[in-house]
Amino acid sequence: MAKASNDRTTIDLFANEKNRGRPKTNPLSRKDQLLVNKRNQIKRDKAKGLKRVELKVDVELFNTLNELADTHQLSRAQLIETLLVTQINSLSKLDGILCSDILELDNA
Repeated sequence: MAKASNDRTTIDLFANEKNRGRPKTNPLSRKDQLLVNKRNQIKRDKAKGLKRVELKVDVELFNTLNELADTHQLSRAQLIETLLVTQINSLSKLDGILCSDILELDNA
């Protein structure tokens, strides 16, 4: 009978050795716990309608983002999201002005 290391129901089925010290509170190894936790986090984010965006930035920008986040008592992700939304809103307004000017020129 095969047994997977992340199988919660039969994890101790073939365990014969006794370990010293504090008993494990979770039958899964740390690696398997991280996999399960990550999977659950992805499910929670998906249920909230969140999508993952990953980017690489220079160390100086990274440090500046951390400092700004600390100053405004936000997480770095919240700060980046706020900056993106603000920039998109300002660009949308600018595009709206430019588009309306172009439409007025076409109508004249």
